[in-house]
Amino acid sequence: MEIILIVLFTIGMIVWLAFLADALIGLKNLDELETQQELETGELLSVIVAARHEEKHIKPSILTQLKQTYKNVEWLLINDRSTDRTGAIMDELALIDSRITVIHIKSLPEGWLGKNHALYTGALNASGKWLLFTDADVNYQPKAFAKALHYFERHQLDHLTAAPNLNAKKFWLKTFVAYFLFGFSFYKRPWMANNPKSKNGTGIGAFNLVRKSAYKALGTHEKIKMRPDDDLQLGMKLKKAGFRQRIVTAQRLIEVEWYGSLKEAFVGLEKNTFAGLNYRIGMVFFAIFGVFATNVLPFIMVFSSNKAIALLSLGNIILSGIHYFFIIKRMTSFSPLLFLVLPITALLFIYSIVRASFLTFKRGGIVWRETTYRLSELREKDKS
Repeated sequence: MEIILIVLFTIGMIVWLAFLADALIGLKNLDELETQQELETGELLSVIVAARHEEKHIKPSILTQLKQTYKNVEWLLINDRSTDRTGAIMDELALIDSRITVIHIKSLPEGWLGKNHALYTGALNASGKWLLFTDADVNYQPKAFAKALHYFERHQLDHLTAAPNLNAKKFWLKTFVAYFLFGFSFYKRPWMANNPKSKNGTGIGAFNLVRKSAYKALGTHEKIKMRPDDDLQLGMKLKKAGFRQRIVTAQRLIEVEWYGSLKEAFVGLEKNTFAGLNYRIGMVFFAIFGVFATNVLPFIMVFSSNKAIALLSLGNIILSGIHYFFIIKRMTSFSPLLFLVLPITALLFIYSIVRASFLTFKRGGIVWRETTYRLSELREKDKS
């Protein structure tokens, strides 16, 4: 057993060194949107917001968007079968600003996820050169659009995604959000979107800015009809198809409260955890083992009586801590000191994986915004 642990932790240190080198290079090439110039005048931007049961968030979000310094904008607000006041609030907003068009969707066509169909519907009705897909709970500073468009055109992009400030108020929710971004960094390596030679793309639902011609050439949201992680998949497919893409941070320009509580985070991740693991049970076990072996076990074995195991465990902790520090400082407004409870947060993350996978199998699919989508259909559409 001791030999196995020594080999495991030795491999772990090599892997952490590789992750750290990759992150340092990647983060160096990650621009801050705040430091960019602004586009004062230009062609039409179409902002597409899909919302279902978002009566608490939709109005504050849109009001921040209406204050943008870039004025040549139209908004397409898509009410996706809401039974609360979301649709009525959208209609009220349309009375405030003539640039707003509201589309009410009454039924969901077969073979579509609700949000994906709503975004697709908005895109079909958009007149702009650029399409900005954004969520209904995102708040913007006045210069966000202007800076993003200037950056977009200066780099002659087809797709720009921006990492917002993920606001979290409760301690354990902060640790969970921080861990999610930490894990996402070495699992998806989002900065590779900025490497023209890489096919590794990314996308973030809070801010996906796409050239309309590229969106059409890709095949629109019809290419990702049944993907719960539509934002990520849109970026990945655009990059794989050879379109020019970049990711930036926008910590002081764009903000979203990802979830209101840890419980909400667990529920929210039900829809895309299994999709992110390609609907494969083998990947679920691999993810659980990987998280436990890298972010829990070293914190236990650092107290081992075997000096080699204890030192190797400490080495893994130090290297992962350095990596965590750079990711959290660059991608969030949280304190890197959250690393002190990393093993507990890692266990919470394992719980979220197990919970989401179990419920997906138990239900035979995912439940998202009160609509059930069968696992067999999700898998079938994912292969097509």
